[in-house]
Amino acid sequence: MIFKVGFGYDVHQLKKGYELTIGGLKIPFEKGSVGHSDADVLIHAIMDALLGAAGLRDIGYHFPDTDMQYKGADSKELLKHTLELLKEKGFKVGNLDATVSLQKPKISDYIPKMQEVLSEIIQIPVEDVSVKATTTEKLGFVGEGKGIAAHAVALIYKS
Repeated sequence: MIFKVGFGYDVHQLKKGYELTIGGLKIPFEKGSVGHSDADVLIHAIMDALLGAAGLRDIGYHFPDTDMQYKGADSKELLKHTLELLKEKGFKVGNLDATVSLQKPKISDYIPKMQEVLSEIIQIPVEDVSVKATTTEKLGFVGEGKGIAAHAVALIYKS
């Protein structure tokens, strides 16, 4: 069996007038994430981790923000396409571990549903999808409420 590990990181600016989508869920908040697609920072970090593990470059390569077909795209659909790319190379996902960094809003109540959504899309048990949240203790762009960030690690394998 061949195992590979990938790391993903994503950042989006937070601004009034946009929706906040994290882990495939719309989170009620006064600000939302700015981006070419729906700016789902968690799914984007996961996609980068999966693509990186498989040696398939990054999400900007596969889904460039200069391509209008991805304008406003649902990141859950982009994740499904990413999984197809892995499948073409014979890979399956073992598990994911991700952390979302944001000062506000608190998202702990949403995490179980995010895990369910991701588990269903990726087709792995929900206990193999770890999502955590943290603040930056009011430090930096995240702590000042100007942005949101996410880190993800993925294990993929093929036999």
